[in-house]
Amino acid sequence: MKIFVTGVNGFIGTHFLENVLLKRDWEITGFDISDYNLAPFFNNTKFRFIKGDIFRDNDVIEEEIKKCDVVLTLAGVAKPAYYIEKPLWTYELDFEQNLKVVRWCSEYGKRVIFPSTSEVYGMSNDDVLREDESPLITGPIKKMRWIYSCSKQMMDRLIFAYGQERNLKFTLFRPFNWIGPRLDTFKDAEERKARSITQFIYDTIKRREVTLVDGGAQRRSFTWVGDAIEGLAEIIADKNNNANGEIFNIGNPSNNYSIKEMAEIIIDEAKKFPCFAEAANATTLKIMDSRTYYGKTYDDMQNRVPSVEKMKNFFGWESKTTLRDAIRYTLDWHSKNNG
Repeated sequence: MKIFVTGVNGFIGTHFLENVLLKRDWEITGFDISDYNLAPFFNNTKFRFIKGDIFRDNDVIEEEIKKCDVVLTLAGVAKPAYYIEKPLWTYELDFEQNLKVVRWCSEYGKRVIFPSTSEVYGMSNDDVLREDESPLITGPIKKMRWIYSCSKQMMDRLIFAYGQERNLKFTLFRPFNWIGPRLDTFKDAEERKARSITQFIYDTIKRREVTLVDGGAQRRSFTWVGDAIEGLAEIIADKNNNANGEIFNIGNPSNNYSIKEMAEIIIDEAKKFPCFAEAANATTLKIMDSRTYYGKTYDDMQNRVPSVEKMKNFFGWESKTTLRDAIRYTLDWHSKNNG
């Protein structure tokens, strides 16, 4: 199988490469504007990298789509701090640039694997979020956080429309708070633009206060990226040929913790690493209002728990790594790379 991956240098892209180049007989062509995470893969004969800009290099992207079997579209904005500050860029990248890729996939008869997001469920009142049943409810227009959710949701709907009217082959997957190494850079964390786990690790080991937005009472279902990528690979392999036209949550409902609880586990686990222990022992928590931290256009949901029954039923997959283990694995990586 030949797979073309946009956004290959990112968090999901690099973990996908790590997994499939070791475990699958697939040829991967990756496309991205940067390559700083890709050095470990350049000597692998099953991987080819093209450096380029998804906004400009249309001829290159179209040609690669023609040559592949499957397109995995990972190029996108996924950080709240970014899509609040740069909503137009978020829409242009997450929607417009991915739409042209989907259109080429439809034109040339290629299967597309699209990363939707748990954010599309928004403020749904369902205790457990189900792919084919739960309503998708977003906040007010003035709350700019929702432009990311709406861009992704509209892509989901258009992909389904292409499947219905033009026989596009596709599968959507919805990541629920995947965590692990390379989620965000320490540069993002230095500027307080990283997502929670990277931000908290950075603040802990760099002797800054760990800031809990609105007290950190919000709950999320955290998923170890290694487990999640196994699920994604099963979707792409689709051994029983029954994933076409389906949506799959990829998450871990057993790892439902508050942001504050997650921060406390990070600090506790960091104390066990000699290189982080002194800083972790001195770490304090600070509560800050979301309007102060993110600005007045921020909004949030209080809980997000995925149903993963479809992943179990279709592929026999479930994530079993605990949050504490996932945090320890991530800290171990940082101790070797950023210690």
